[in-house]
Amino acid sequence: MLRREGFKDSYNRVYRLYKLEGLNLRSKRPRRNRAGAHHLERVPPSHLHECWSMDFVSDQLFDGRKFRSLTIVDNYTRFCLDIYPEQGIKGEQVVTVLERLKEECNAIPKKIRVDNGSEFISKVLDKWAYENQLILDFSRPGKPTDNAYIESFNGSFRDECLNTNWFLSMEDAIEKIEAWRAEYNTFRPHSSLEGLTPQEMWKKTS
Repeated sequence: MLRREGFKDSYNRVYRLYKLEGLNLRSKRPRRNRAGAHHLERVPPSHLHECWSMDFVSDQLFDGRKFRSLTIVDNYTRFCLDIYPEQGIKGEQVVTVLERLKEECNAIPKKIRVDNGSEFISKVLDKWAYENQLILDFSRPGKPTDNAYIESFNGSFRDECLNTNWFLSMEDAIEKIEAWRAEYNTFRPHSSLEGLTPQEMWKKTS
């Protein structure tokens, strides 16, 4: 309106005049990531369900069709809560998996560490985290060490399962991946767990 009347001035000067007169400018509301964490120093977890980590690992069937696996690990016990393979995974499916784990574990973590992938910055996941009062702890771009627990797990998953199997179908992939997950949790002692398996550590601390 002022410009229509021939008044010319800069935005900064108008803003200063507003401040001097005690007027308030409406600020933009944040659009997403209400449950996102600021990047603070990450300390090792001290108990079960304190922090989970999530990530994706990509592979393909024998005929070249690609699929991705959502991996979820409890950072304290190293227990793999789930590996969910599917040819297309969106934020809604991530929430569905988390809801199922919430019922199975009768618990949810205080925070979940994730990268900045589109599925993890989705509004549906942000809303779910906000409603469940947990924090989404986003790693810094180009800093995989921010999510070291899941990166280590994904390396084992790829070397010992994905790279050693041919998957004839999604059903075949689901069956073989679940068998590997059970073996990892039940028969794989960890030096970081004082020689216990993830399942033994889970039972000890639950």
